[in-house]
Amino acid sequence: MKAPEEGGFFMRSILITGCSSGIGLAAARALKARGWRVFAACRKEEDCDRLRAEGFKAPRLDYEDEASIEAALKEVLAATGGTLDALFNNGAYAIPGAVEDLPTAALRQIFEANLLGWHHLTRLVLPVMRAQGHGRIVQCSSVLGLITMPWRGAYNATKFALEGLTDTLRMELRDTDIKVALIEPGPITSAFRRNSITQFERWIDWRASPRAAQYEAELRPRLYDSVGKARFELGPEAVVKKLLHALESPRPRPRYYVTVPTHFAGLMRRLLPTRALDRLLNG
Repeated sequence: MKAPEEGGFFMRSILITGCSSGIGLAAARALKARGWRVFAACRKEEDCDRLRAEGFKAPRLDYEDEASIEAALKEVLAATGGTLDALFNNGAYAIPGAVEDLPTAALRQIFEANLLGWHHLTRLVLPVMRAQGHGRIVQCSSVLGLITMPWRGAYNATKFALEGLTDTLRMELRDTDIKVALIEPGPITSAFRRNSITQFERWIDWRASPRAAQYEAELRPRLYDSVGKARFELGPEAVVKKLLHALESPRPRPRYYVTVPTHFAGLMRRLLPTRALDRLLNG
């Protein structure tokens, strides 16, 4: 079954999540310009409205709300006649803080947003791709799915879990024409740090922590005082370049590294003993 034709030619369709800004928004615009039929999903209705004004189909999709995931996909399939060529799982956030200060409820919530919601959407999409005989699933992971860094335990955990789940899915789908790939960015220009401040203030009682002095000297300045680009930071178009290969190449790679820190992390993980890597990453 093929998607409906628009403008006299077959349009490949893709559902992209987390399109309010950053990587998702850049991907939606780039793929639309290349002739893809883009469904640019956002968590907040006001962001969906902004994208609709830009000419996108923009279903509301919140990974922490299964009903919104199911409704968004239903909207997409109604528009395409029941097909979907590609899914780009993208939206995620961080909860900065020491693992010992991280409430278990916070960990449950971030796993819902960064992993379990992705899994639910992917499972809903897979029968569609199996029925049509092809598909692409691309997961936006992180350099922090390859190596860990202090103060990022919650985010590290979700990305390590995503890596394992996605690798397994890729292996299990090897007898189909559904291709699965991971993109692993390092520092990318986005609203990610600003959004993480909200989560930090909601969940972390840093003043009561035995590490309060470290929060004051290290983490809080990094969150609240950092301005300008981080070292080696690239724009979201660097991720889009790899996404295009994952979607359009006959032989997509299992993994795509983006930015110098990701390439360096991948190399160091292979070469260094764990204790040496720990010392390096602890600065």
